[in-house]
Amino acid sequence: MLPWGRIAEIDRLAPSHFEAPTGSRVPINYVADPGTLISIRVQELFGLNRHPTVADGRISLMVELLSPAQRPIQLTRDLPGFWVGSWSDVKADMKRRYPKHPWPDDPASAQATRRAKPRS
Repeated sequence: MLPWGRIAEIDRLAPSHFEAPTGSRVPINYVADPGTLISIRVQELFGLNRHPTVADGRISLMVELLSPAQRPIQLTRDLPGFWVGSWSDVKADMKRRYPKHPWPDDPASAQATRRAKPRS
């Protein structure tokens, strides 16, 4: 029983989905155990140099990074820190397991993708 303006404000502050750099709309789980959570393949976040948030930047989303096979790799609340920190270890492991997918040295400036590398 809220007025339309308040409903629009709630939708803006607490959206139902996060829009990835690839254009994918990923559902936001507001009742997850570690906090407000999105689960997304790591390649879809390439090029993102700030951490995803809601509520006008006041609430950081917990990001569950997934492998190309949709398996959890790591949880983070600091995506830029992940890119400069543990990304190199994750990249080394994932590059061996999924050689057909891109694993850039600088993911913060790489092109986000939903696909494997093009066939030669």
